[in-house]
Amino acid sequence: MGLIAKSIKGTQDLLPQDSYQTQYVEQTMREVAQAYGYREVRTPVFEQTNLFERGVGGTTDVVQKEMYTFTDKGGNSLTLRPEGTAGAARAFLEHGLFNEPLPQKMYYFTSCYRHENPQAGRLREFHQFGIECFGTASPAADAEAIALANSVFDYLGVTGLSIEINSIGCPECRKNYLAALRAYFSAHVDELCETCRGRLERNPMRILDCKSPVCSAIAKDAPTCIDYLCDDCRDHFEKVKSYLDVLNIEYTVNPRIVRGLDYYTRTVFEFVSNQIGAQGTVCGGGRYDGLMGELGSDKQYPSLGFGLGIERLLLLMQAQKVPFPEPPTCDIFIGSIGEDALKKAMAIADTMRADGVSAEYDVVGRSVKAQMKYANKLGAKYTMILGGDEIQNGSAVLKNMKDGSTQEVTLETIGDDFMSILMNDSLKSLESAAQSFDLNGGADLIGNILEGKNNG
Repeated sequence: MGLIAKSIKGTQDLLPQDSYQTQYVEQTMREVAQAYGYREVRTPVFEQTNLFERGVGGTTDVVQKEMYTFTDKGGNSLTLRPEGTAGAARAFLEHGLFNEPLPQKMYYFTSCYRHENPQAGRLREFHQFGIECFGTASPAADAEAIALANSVFDYLGVTGLSIEINSIGCPECRKNYLAALRAYFSAHVDELCETCRGRLERNPMRILDCKSPVCSAIAKDAPTCIDYLCDDCRDHFEKVKSYLDVLNIEYTVNPRIVRGLDYYTRTVFEFVSNQIGAQGTVCGGGRYDGLMGELGSDKQYPSLGFGLGIERLLLLMQAQKVPFPEPPTCDIFIGSIGEDALKKAMAIADTMRADGVSAEYDVVGRSVKAQMKYANKLGAKYTMILGGDEIQNGSAVLKNMKDGSTQEVTLETIGDDFMSILMNDSLKSLESAAQSFDLNGGADLIGNILEGKNNG
């Protein structure tokens, strides 16, 4: 009989041997976001469909073609979230966070769902790191959001990204721009794809984002929004650029960036790579000053944010051979011979785990030889075997699996003693690294620490 089921097209499993990479990336993002004053928010995986229809925009491909929408048993139309901003904005309004000090800074890790053609870097279930900054119209906030994303890439060691920015103006100055776009694309209406012909009257800016080669070629010569900015929007954009200059962040103005969601206003930006194929945008975002009104708020709260695709980021890191930390391994495997020894191993491991040590023992009933073979496969740093003699004598032999050295340890104090052994190993590793890189006396400093430690 074959497998009962396989994973659904466009989804993928994250296996235990690979999950440490994602955990490392997420932890780095979490630390950077917190350094910028952001706090975590978690929202439901599904929302009322009209939240995305009104928030994301009815003229977008996301709403028209890609959403997973279903009717629940109560007759309500629900949709799996295709992106993170609308849900976070809904939470901001529903829970009255506008009564808290503004801006409200939030970050999240979220799974998103879009029914589109799966390919490298584009899945039907994908994961994002996102930030939302609610309640500020300042261009300084735009620059800070770009700086935050840039910091994530810097800390992870990702290089070669180009930062592209644009301003798509406010609703007022966009009126003239949309009129110019309609006039331009109307001259090519017979060449446009069926979807873009429908966009021509509703929202011609969406044509600029069309993936059709024919529409993309036509759009290359279309008017640019920057040429139609009002004085306020132009001033805002100039300040964003000046603040990026202050932060020493290099960028390029790309007047063709419009982003794929309708809620954007003024600043939009993308971090783009040419190393992961067609899906080169790793992070994208911008300002959405009118979103709260679209969601039913009587008062507008100017806001901004970005979404960073974790799968695409991992593809890029692998393409660049960016080093990851070594995956965590077992600190000690305690082998046992007989029932009494197993109970002692369990008790010792329990004490060690309470101190943060990764300790394992046999839960299968293997022979000692098989237990040691298993410990080796786990990558255990140390092993110790308990039997009747060890329990009677209150001591056992601790083996360093890296160099084969052994030492006798007392079972009564093994918890504290083993923590000291691990600490000593860590300091030796630091000393070795300092010697390898010649860190301006770092080796001597760490050597002095070791000497002082060994002298009590």
